[in-house]
Amino acid sequence: MSIDVLIGLQWGDEGKGKIVDVITPWYDVIARFQGGPNAGHTLEFNNIKHIAHNIPSGVFRDNSINVIGNGVVLDPITFRQEIEKVKGLGVDLTGRLKISKRAHVILPTHRILDAASEAAKGKTKIGSTLRGIGPTYMDKTGRNGLRVGDIIQDDFMDRYHSLTNKHRDILKQYSFSYDLAEYEKGWFEGIDTIRSFELVDSEHLLNQYLDEGKKVLAEGAQGTMLDIDFGSYPFVTSSNTITAGACAGLGVAPRRIGKVMGVFKAYSTRVGGGPFPTEEDNATGESLRQFGAEFGATTGRPRRCGWLDLPVLKYAIMLNGATELIMTKADVLTHFDTVKIGVAYHTDKGIIDYLPYDITHLREPVYKEFKAWKKDISKAVHADDLPSELIDFVRFIEQQTGVPVKIISVGPDRKEFITL
Repeated sequence: MSIDVLIGLQWGDEGKGKIVDVITPWYDVIARFQGGPNAGHTLEFNNIKHIAHNIPSGVFRDNSINVIGNGVVLDPITFRQEIEKVKGLGVDLTGRLKISKRAHVILPTHRILDAASEAAKGKTKIGSTLRGIGPTYMDKTGRNGLRVGDIIQDDFMDRYHSLTNKHRDILKQYSFSYDLAEYEKGWFEGIDTIRSFELVDSEHLLNQYLDEGKKVLAEGAQGTMLDIDFGSYPFVTSSNTITAGACAGLGVAPRRIGKVMGVFKAYSTRVGGGPFPTEEDNATGESLRQFGAEFGATTGRPRRCGWLDLPVLKYAIMLNGATELIMTKADVLTHFDTVKIGVAYHTDKGIIDYLPYDITHLREPVYKEFKAWKKDISKAVHADDLPSELIDFVRFIEQQTGVPVKIISVGPDRKEFITL
């Protein structure tokens, strides 16, 4: 069997969590392959809203196996909080969640380092979520990080104190006050929670599942434009968010990749600093924010909003090898008389229809305007229920990208989607 991959094609917040929850019945195993608690995958069903930070988005489906892969960085504090919240919803994850021993652990001092570094940058800050993600990945590549498998070793405390002392020395260069003890109590309680789950050699386990014929879905966090290599650097995350990251983050070979499903919003958003060519920093952007409830699931920060950017979408499709597309939040655009798609950019050297190396100096986009669908589509059940204006919007995207749109989300609930 091959492993299918679900990827975000913009700056994150595309609605991947909901889509994973929708398509989980088609899969036996859901595996997260990168990122950490900076992910905020929102799941809504039966009037319940849950935001998945550490755990895969398939945890609310019976009989699904969920795996936190080696490419993830795990925060014991938020992990424990999330497990307790899920328990409060009547879901016991003990038998359905497995954690890779090779996943790296976020220490209290990683979070302090993150906050101290961001504070020192002043106006040049990159918009970190201050969850300790970046410093943890830095220790991973620096070859002195702490891994989940280390917490069951006899010398775990020695390893913990060794890395913490290293961080204390680094923190001396900042004018930043902190209380480590304030973080540590909850952190060690979280370590105990992690130990209560099955810690596995996930690379062997996932390949075994594939050999047994199980259907496996790799769930990405953040979005393509936040990829450490190919995103809008330096305003990016600290991991590879594209399809290639699934191979490294789960231990599966490229030849085992099957479908690549790319998720995108019918418009564009991003959180924090960095270039955003189609941003509408005006009343239109504010309308998109309010109608779309565009506030960060993890941070609560208001998202910057703008129209769909076709060069960004085509770029992401190319990098990921997307074989099919999933469009979310089509219902938000029902509130407008006309909607737009950015198809190219004005530059000092003329008009270009691709995403260049430096997107900070792009001038205003070139837009194609569409008549909006002034109709409530949240109750639509079949493709025939969708207004012709929305179908025209979708067909244009398919024509320009060469990739079919297979699912349209028409509301936040897991039941509110149309399969084309």
